[in-house]
Amino acid sequence: MKTAKTIAIVIAVLALGSGYWYSTLDRETRGLLAALPTNADVLSWSQRQREAAFRAMDRMPILARSAVITPSPQPLPLPAGEPLDVPGIDDYMARQNTAGLVIVQDGKIRLERYGLGFDAQGRWTSFSVAKSFTSTLVGAAIQDGYILSLEDKVSRYIPDLRGSVYDAVTVRQLLTMSSGIRWNEDYEDPNADVAKFNDAKPEAGVDATVSYMRKLPRAHPPGEVWHYNTGETNLIGVLVSSATKKPLSEYLQERIWHPAGMAATATWLQGKTGHEIAGCCLQAATRDYARFGLFVLANGDVDGRQIVPPDWFGQATQKQKDIGQAGRGYGFQWWTYDDGSFAAQGIFGQGIFIDPRRCLVIASNSNWTRASRGPEPAAREEFYAAVQAAVDRSSR
Repeated sequence: MKTAKTIAIVIAVLALGSGYWYSTLDRETRGLLAALPTNADVLSWSQRQREAAFRAMDRMPILARSAVITPSPQPLPLPAGEPLDVPGIDDYMARQNTAGLVIVQDGKIRLERYGLGFDAQGRWTSFSVAKSFTSTLVGAAIQDGYILSLEDKVSRYIPDLRGSVYDAVTVRQLLTMSSGIRWNEDYEDPNADVAKFNDAKPEAGVDATVSYMRKLPRAHPPGEVWHYNTGETNLIGVLVSSATKKPLSEYLQERIWHPAGMAATATWLQGKTGHEIAGCCLQAATRDYARFGLFVLANGDVDGRQIVPPDWFGQATQKQKDIGQAGRGYGFQWWTYDDGSFAAQGIFGQGIFIDPRRCLVIASNSNWTRASRGPEPAAREEFYAAVQAAVDRSSR
């Protein structure tokens, strides 16, 4: 993940210059950018400051380069459906600091709202929602024959990992975050790996992610313990690129973005050595996040053409690992619920919730008060349940 510290440093620099970049921003965003801080920690930014950054990260060239993903030549229509009555929706959006909310059921938009000066044409950053896209690219690479088996060792596809603890780790164990490698993901700890990762200088000729990750020690035997690790999602991205011999953004465009009928341009931030940050930082329209949910509901089948193996999402969105929460689990970079629904989630309130039984997708982008520890996560879970109940009422 692109850490808070790195993001803040470069945005502060950008606030002092880059006239062309500034000229591309709308009036509302310019007003927000005027108050950007000069400190180096996104977690200390005000709500107003984050509002500016989250909608403009791919227009900040010093922040990071970004790869462009073009719209599909055949966008998937999202016709309007019967409006869905969700009690308290205005209050919910205000408390969540929601920028975009799109609810699709049976392929039709039943509710669409925007806030914070954001709209349907804007791109909002995904944070860890990108993990579920990256996971799906593994499925595509298996379908295309680039990755032979989930039981293959990771170092088979990333030669620079040979001789490290990853010689004993399988692709499946990376997908389920059960490699056993020691890692600290605490976003509010400046000494966590997720923070130190971006300060580390890559070894010459070695991908930045690989350079850092191959030095880490083992904490548990592979496959035994689930532990959230964004660094390893970044490794999954390197693995897919290495196996396919294509940039991750190009493969995403080819195997997901175009087949799924995404209607708008997207971008993917790149790290120090030019690789897409696979565990973070897609920028896309809220409707296209919803379209991804529809692609998953269709089991990756596009007009009779299977993009991923037929059983891929059956595995990926089922509980593969216990996470210590009743009724919840973790699949292949998806958060699972025991009722069969599942979700992609990113810090500060980004999410795609998918309920196959109701043919329901809820895509949302927000600006929570804290990365993941405030009151908003529980309220969002309650909202998901409220939407499910509203769909049930409307179908009677």
